[in-house]
Amino acid sequence: MSGASAAPSSAATLEAFTPAEGSITMFSTSWCGYCARLKKQLDASGIGYTEVNIEEVDGTAELVAAVNGGNQTVPTVVFPDGSTATNPSARDVAARLG
Repeated sequence: MSGASAAPSSAATLEAFTPAEGSITMFSTSWCGYCARLKKQLDASGIGYTEVNIEEVDGTAELVAAVNGGNQTVPTVVFPDGSTATNPSARDVAARLG
């Protein structure tokens, strides 16, 4: 079997983007209005986040699609427990973070 059938090294994993306690990872795009709104709400609420643009970071568009039934829907958020949410409100994020 050829080495060409191996998964590309750019394959992103959910574990690689799981944030520290008290913060989230938010997958976004530069043109997403829902992403801009959520960032503004998170900033106003003092909730820490790391933003990952799925158009710039290899493998992340596929990762987002994998957790969203095949759709590259943003914002997709990853919580410290490894769970995800698609297009949550800042209130929902705060509630899940405790």
